[in-house]
Amino acid sequence: GDLVVLSGPLGAGKTTFTRGLGDGLGVRGPVTSPTFVLARTHPSLVDGPPLVHVDAYRLADARELDDLDIDFARSVVVVEWGEGKLDGVAEEWWDLRIARPTGADDADADPA
Repeated sequence: GDLVVLSGPLGAGKTTFTRGLGDGLGVRGPVTSPTFVLARTHPSLVDGPPLVHVDAYRLADARELDDLDIDFARSVVVVEWGEGKLDGVAEEWWDLRIARPTGADDADADPA
């Protein structure tokens, strides 16, 4: 599997990026922010890997992330707010940082 850690300020587009990734992978949607459930699994509709979308904002450390029992080996896992919370959970991952454009206001913020 693949692991992607997304970082950036609130409203930068982390969930929007994940939604586009889900569309490209052909997973069952809609892909929305997992803020209140911590993690959502979206099964593939095209015999590919599932997309697991995690919001790690309220998690203290890697142990709490590991407690979610995510199949990192067979899934594409996207972790929002996961900086510093992956030690011991995975050996390597993609680290993507998304910035809000200068002058962007709350009307432009990601609604999901």
